[in-house]
Amino acid sequence: MKLPEFKDLILFEDEDYIVINKPPFLATLDERFGGAPNILRLAREQYDDIQACHRLDKETSGSLALAKNPEAYRHLAMQFEDRKVKKVYHAVSWGVHEYEGLEVDRSIETTTKGKARLAYKGKPAVTLVRTLETYTRHTLLECQPITGRMHQIRLHLAYLQAPIVGDTMYGGENFYLSSLKKKFNMKQGEEEQPFIKRFALHARQLTFSLLNGDSVTVEAPYPKDFRVLVENLQQYR
Repeated sequence: MKLPEFKDLILFEDEDYIVINKPPFLATLDERFGGAPNILRLAREQYDDIQACHRLDKETSGSLALAKNPEAYRHLAMQFEDRKVKKVYHAVSWGVHEYEGLEVDRSIETTTKGKARLAYKGKPAVTLVRTLETYTRHTLLECQPITGRMHQIRLHLAYLQAPIVGDTMYGGENFYLSSLKKKFNMKQGEEEQPFIKRFALHARQLTFSLLNGDSVTVEAPYPKDFRVLVENLQQYR
């Protein structure tokens, strides 16, 4: 993949913080193996002391906050710890669902190999879920995680039998346009590719307090793959 210019990702910036629109397929921090590019490395090419205040899964796009100095980092880290940061995600799920402020309260524990699962003895995990739009076989959902457990939204939606499109780890099948479009023709010898090549989860909005006490809300536009998926599903209601 072609690496983006870090400055082109910036949605908000002041003397203490930067909020970017993280592209999919780019990790927030160093992964376990190798020296693959990541958001923090890109940021440190321009800001020496910058730190990521939280992380998004590699495939997840959207709003990600970074701190330019240690005081700003501590200030936002405490807000995350005290659950004072409001995070809003959009997800495209399988199935037609009508939720209005549904609260999912199911504990989560991490397992080996970078997975997690619902478990009675896991750590408390709460997500609020609301329907934004429904389509023929899918739903656009707004998810607000109150806690910040590993793969929380993905697991909680799977629990609701509304797994995220493309999230094969947690029961979400890939989406093929031919399943909706009756006159979908492939060129001879070609194999149809999934419409979106990741799980369809986007960190839409982030709200937190600046060092001066002012509240800031940053909204991240959909990246092209998520936007085109929603636009196509809107044609089939």
